[in-house]
This record gives sequence, structure tokens and C-alpha cells, in this order.
Amino acid sequence: MGRALLHRNYRLFFFGQGISLIGTWLTRVATSWLVYRLTDSALMLGLVGFVGQIPTFLLAPFGGVLVDRSSRHRMLVVTQVLAMVQSALLAFFSLTHTITVAHVLVLSAFQGIINAFDTPARQAFVVEMVEDRADLANAIALNSSMVNAARLLGPSVAGVLIAAVGEGTCFLIDAISYLAVLASLLMMRLRPAAPAAARSRILADLGEGLRYVASFAPVRAILLLLALVSLAGVPYTVLMPIFAARVLGGGPHSLGLLMGASGIGAVAGALLLASRRSVLGLGRMLVIAGALFGAGLVAFSFSKWLPVSIVLMVVVGGGMMVQMAASNTLLQTLVDEDKRGRVMSFYTMAFFGMAPFGSLSAGWLGARVGAPMTVRLGGFVTLVGVAIFLRKLPALRRAARPIYVRLGILPEIASGLGQTTNKQ
Repeated sequence: MGRALLHRNYRLFFFGQGISLIGTWLTRVATSWLVYRLTDSALMLGLVGFVGQIPTFLLAPFGGVLVDRSSRHRMLVVTQVLAMVQSALLAFFSLTHTITVAHVLVLSAFQGIINAFDTPARQAFVVEMVEDRADLANAIALNSSMVNAARLLGPSVAGVLIAAVGEGTCFLIDAISYLAVLASLLMMRLRPAAPAAARSRILADLGEGLRYVASFAPVRAILLLLALVSLAGVPYTVLMPIFAARVLGGGPHSLGLLMGASGIGAVAGALLLASRRSVLGLGRMLVIAGALFGAGLVAFSFSKWLPVSIVLMVVVGGGMMVQMAASNTLLQTLVDEDKRGRVMSFYTMAFFGMAPFGSLSAGWLGARVGAPMTVRLGGFVTLVGVAIFLRKLPALRRAARPIYVRLGILPEIASGLGQTTNKQ
């Protein structure tokens, strides 16, 4: 289950990033609660989510081009330094009691710009840290388990810290935590980069990546489903303060419990993926996880009792994480190396970039029809998308099969020794 940790560079990154991500989740929960405390507005929660994520949607494709042109390691160092500055500014304004929603909006937009370059670089850099491609799927699953272990611990700690000392302390801890990932990046021993090939213009490279994604059915279908889930389902997170305070009659502690329960499900799903030895069967797992996510959201929207809501959040968190990580693994397996950064930038657009539109619409709908109905509609839309993907799955498997043969994932076909399962 932990075989990717045998690679030194990945091991450094895993533990350094794990510490930093706990701080990141402290900031996410603290920002959400701060905005709700200052405004008491579902619409403003959605607006902050939109402003913080729309730069990623607009700039990620250009970030992907730069990832394919330059050092992914150097880009990550720069983005982590900038992210540390962003958290430090949030801490300063909060601890000096001068913070306003305007500060949060501007700094959230700044973080969105950083993420547009950081996320595709981070996704593409996994291949450089794990030399053996056989361990790539394990590395991606372990990375997801790290993200969601932090998601489990961070919100729980944030709930306690917000109630005890306020949001500013969460922001300050996050700023300090970036030192861990910066140290891990600077300690890595990397192979000398190959001389850069002559490049065409940025827009030409961007167009090439777009044509590649649009013309290859498996990649296109995975990204479209991910975008739909991100637009309709994932924005449930921006409405969690309303569920905690109004629907369930709680406060910061209840918010921490709900987000922590989602993290438990996500960690369990990540460990399930990490235990797998092959990408075969991930297409079907993607469908099952998406269905669980959508059904979990629908059921959660009806719950008015905190213990039931916590259990349902475990299902929601597990379904969302497995669907996201399985999509990531399939894309990383199928994509050509010289287009990896650009494809992962479209992955960033699909998962993170569509979220601002979902956040804005969730905030708008939440203010008009209520948070439960908004989440319920998102769950239904997710289920419809999963059903369409399931219908196309056999054709997608056939299209992906030649790549699996070339990579040796289906060696019996490559050697003509027999038939293999048609699972993707």
C-alpha cells in the first residue's frame, strides 16, 4: 500500500505536504466561518468561493503550458512561497481585527491565481518523483490519502481553534506550515533536466493540448464528468456553515464534525485505491464512487439530525475522493508525456475551475430555495452525469485498450497469449 514511499523524493514531498495541507484546511474552514460570521449570507459564501476559484478556471490552461515548458520543481517552490505570503496576510488582518470581506475577496483571488499554476505543476511533478511508472497509481492514491487525512484533521482542529481563539490563529498556523513543504522541495535530489526543445507560441501549445483532449474520447469523457460533478456536487462545501448553524442547530464544533466526517470517508476511499495494484477496473470504480457521492448528497439534504448527517458525510467524502482520484490516475496513465502538464491543467479546470461557478450558483440558490434543496439538486445532477458516463464506458474501454497494451498494463494482449478482461 505504501510502495511509492520507497522513492526518496516522493517520501519527502508526502510528509512535507502532509503538514502543510493541515494548515490549508485550517484556513479553508476559518475563511468560511469568518465570512459567515461577518455577513450571515449564503450568497456571500458563494461569492467568496467564486472569487477564490475563478482565476484557476481562467489561467490554468496557461499554467499547464508553462508546466510543459519549464521546471515543475522550480514552479512549485515559487507557488508555495506565494501561498505562504497569502496566508500570512490573512493572519495579519485577522489578528489585528481589521479584516473585512473585501480583504477576504482580494486574498482569495490571489490564492486562485497561485493555484492555477501550482495545481498542474503538482500533478505533473508526481511522475518525476516516482521513477517507476508501476508505482504511479499508488503515488496518486497516497497523495489523495494525504490530502484527505489533512481534510480530516484540519477542520476538526479548526472548529476548536475558531471557538477558542478565533480565525486569525488558523491563518497564522497555515502560513507557518508552508515551511514544511518548502523544506521537502529543497531537499530533493532530481535528475538534471533535459535541454528544452524548441517551442512554438504559447497559444499554439495551448491549442495543441485542447485538440488532444477534445479528440481522445476517454480523456474527454473523464474530464466532462469531473467538471459536472465539480459544478453541481462539490459546492455543497460552501453551504456547510448553514447546515451546521441553521439546519442542525450547531456552531463551529458541528461544522468541524461534518467536515471531519467527510475527511474520514475520503481517507478510507484513498486507502482503498492505494491498495490496488493496477489501474484495471478504475473505470467501474469511478462510476460507483460518483453514484455514492450523488446519492449521499441527496440523503444528506434531508437529514436534520447531526449523527445521521455525520454518517452521510462519510459516504459523500469517500465518493467524491475516489471519483476525483480515479479520474486523476486514469488521466495520468493515458496521457502522452509531452502533453502531461496541459492535460493536468484541464483536469485543474474541470475539478477546481468549475467549482467557482458551482459555488456562486450554490450561494444564489441557497439564498432563494434553501441550502437543503440546493444540495439535493446537486446530488441529482451528479447521478444523471454518472449514468451517462456508465452508458459510454464500454466504448471508452475499447479506446483506451491500445494505450494499456503499449504500456504493458495488458501484457497478455501485447504478446498474443490470450484474452484479457475488458475492464478499464
